Amino acid sequence: MLAASLWSCTSAHAQTPTSPVDLTLLAINDFHGNLRPPPGGISIDDPADRTKKITVRAGGAEHMATLVAQLRAAKQNSVFVAAGDLIGASPFLSAMFHDEPTIESLSMMGLEIASVGNHEFDEGLAELRRMQNGGCHPVDHCQGSHPFAGATFRYLAASTIDIQTGQPVLPPYEIKTFDGIPVGFIGLTLKGTPGLVSPPGVAGLSFKDEAETVNALIPELKAKGVEAIVVLIHEGGFPTGDYNECPGISGPIVEIVKKFDRAVDVVISGHTHRAYTCEIDGRLVTSGDKYGTLVTSIDLKLDRTTRDVISAKANNLIVRTDTYAADPAQTALLASYDKVAGPIANRPVGSVTETLSRMPNPETGESPLGDVVADAHLAATSAEALGGAVIAFTNPGGIRADIVKRSEGPVTYGDVFAAQPFRNQLVTLTLTGAQIKAMLEQQWLDPKRPRILQVSKGFSYAWNDSATSGSRVAAERMMLNGQKIDPAANYRVTVNQFMSVGGDGFTVLKGGLAPQVGVYDVDALDAWFKINSPVAPGMLDRIGKLN
Repeated sequence: MLAASLWSCTSAHAQTPTSPVDLTLLAINDFHGNLRPPPGGISIDDPADRTKKITVRAGGAEHMATLVAQLRAAKQNSVFVAAGDLIGASPFLSAMFHDEPTIESLSMMGLEIASVGNHEFDEGLAELRRMQNGGCHPVDHCQGSHPFAGATFRYLAASTIDIQTGQPVLPPYEIKTFDGIPVGFIGLTLKGTPGLVSPPGVAGLSFKDEAETVNALIPELKAKGVEAIVVLIHEGGFPTGDYNECPGISGPIVEIVKKFDRAVDVVISGHTHRAYTCEIDGRLVTSGDKYGTLVTSIDLKLDRTTRDVISAKANNLIVRTDTYAADPAQTALLASYDKVAGPIANRPVGSVTETLSRMPNPETGESPLGDVVADAHLAATSAEALGGAVIAFTNPGGIRADIVKRSEGPVTYGDVFAAQPFRNQLVTLTLTGAQIKAMLEQQWLDPKRPRILQVSKGFSYAWNDSATSGSRVAAERMMLNGQKIDPAANYRVTVNQFMSVGGDGFTVLKGGLAPQVGVYDVDALDAWFKINSPVAPGMLDRIGKLN
């Protein structure tokens, strides 16, 4: 194993020799570069009527920094940690600078440890290491007002293995000491990462089973005198309750926690963009929603004799923008990047008649914004010289934010970028009708979490949720401009570069012929708005359901 460094934190207030040591963990997950409050805030149960939901304005680095500082000032021992996806799929202010502003912001807040998430690999391992160590981007160079120094916090990647060396690509754990008691933090991402990022981004890497990785490290930590163990894992679950509850939680995190060695005391999770404070198999398991809307405060008591955790409780705190003042240092940091990004982000591109939601129809999986994005991709590649596409498909995970109708002002380039933040180039391929059907069947590689592709105007199909694997899409319902798709015929199909190399498990696309690379997805959407504004939501009649 790679050596883990030993950090020492001293208590601000002495405790009696026999009293437990109090330690507070402050945790976030899935920040995704949301340096400013996300437009949707956070949805919670209405305290006056729990059958209803209310939206609370929350998030933003300026307000989170103030909350974190207040919480740490009131605690004798504390550590600020994260469970992955701090970067990637970010709004324009962070993404334009390859997420350097987010790394700087979180470093300024005092973040100390973070597990890697799948989005940390969006631009590959070399770029993740640049996030850790600093330096200019190899293509875009240094764009900000000052050199990028890298993260002051430590990224951990216990389960991400370099196939050639057999070793983790980053340290597997970190040990910190509080009033003489060592606490171990293991960081890892989900083993399904290769199916969530562009294959070239994880070439040469393997992602090991989460529980097996953690359990193999326990003897090593115990040999260093560590009994209190916290796991930071970028994988999560799906509860049914409010942001500080955990009724009926399901999802991968449940079985993973049950497989953990009993030495694991606390699990801080993420990935599913949900909020919960749970007890699973006798262990505290938490998650803090997404986009910086929550900070999870976890109070531990450590026994001075056994050096183990004897109690743990958690509270998800909303980063309310009307409660926590903006931190001046964060405001200054964002302003320095805004000087460069602002004029580009604020450029008008068009208008909408009402908000274009990325949320799918719960029956079919089609979304208003998904339709618009697919239409934009088709328009950008339909000319013969640009690819000759007749159909466009896009993955729902590539659409990251609604395009909101405001009371005043147009849709801006920043709005469009927030919806399509990955800057994937479009790729037009030749596929047979049979390959198109096979690709659509791959939407259910994980039947519990199907990835329903968004499709362009003129193409339609229907699917049967109760059918067996490989038979969910009705071949006779696959239509293009009123004509049935011919299994033997060739069609020019546009997807994004991520999908074209098998991203999200759509490996059929790797067999496409005569690939032609086009413009970036965000530029296609930008052009669509300029030509078609005001843009209105469509009828959601492209995808049907048979049962």
